[in-house]
Amino acid sequence: MQLSIASEGGSGTPVPDLSIEVDDVDAVHARAQALGHKIIYPLTDEPWGVRRFYVRDPAGKLLNILSHTR
Repeated sequence: MQLSIASEGGSGTPVPDLSIEVDDVDAVHARAQALGHKIIYPLTDEPWGVRRFYVRDPAGKLLNILSHTR
C-alpha cells in the first residue's frame, strides 16, 4: 500500500482523485470500455514506467488506473 500527495498528474493531465494499481491494466481498460465508461485519458505508456488511463467513477471522481511496466 502506498499513499502519495500529488501536485500534478504528469504528462499534462489533471491530478487524479485516486490512483489504483492493477495487475493487468489492459484488461481493466477493455472492461471499462465494454461497460461504456468514458475514458478521460487514453491508455498510455508513460516515460516513468507505468501504463495507465483515467476514468471517472459514478460520483465524478477522477481515477488513475495503472500497472507498472516491466
